[in-house]
Amino acid sequence: MIIIDSEPKNDVYRSLVDLAFDLCDEFILVVRKEIKLNGNVKSVLEKLKPHLEEMKEQSKWAGTELECGSTAYVHHYHTNPEAREIIKEVLNSLYGWVQHDFSEDLSFYKNGKPWLVNIAHEKISHILSEDKSEIDRIVNIIGLEISIK
Repeated sequence: MIIIDSEPKNDVYRSLVDLAFDLCDEFILVVRKEIKLNGNVKSVLEKLKPHLEEMKEQSKWAGTELECGSTAYVHHYHTNPEAREIIKEVLNSLYGWVQHDFSEDLSFYKNGKPWLVNIAHEKISHILSEDKSEIDRIVNIIGLEISIK
């Protein structure tokens, strides 16, 4: 596991997003039902609509499990060049993906398994990879502060 020690912002964020889009086939954004949506959330969801694979009502997703039968709407998207540019243009920080301003917990999946897990409101994120070439690419992101566990 690769722990991200400080928030990826600006060029570091964009480089990490580029790598995730290169390696993963899906990403998610979460909309909590109990938190009011503002115009940013709706705008981003609308821009990403052509890339939506499916939206599921779930109580569990990468890094999060809700209590007491609560659920949220988890939007599953295909990774592709257009979606990549939207994700990079909307925000310039990984922990900015917090509702009420935006959808929550931008995370990436590779072959159905979590790869980049982001719990934005807690400022916690990590990457799950044991692939040497992937780890080398992660380590080579200039400015990305990580610990390998």
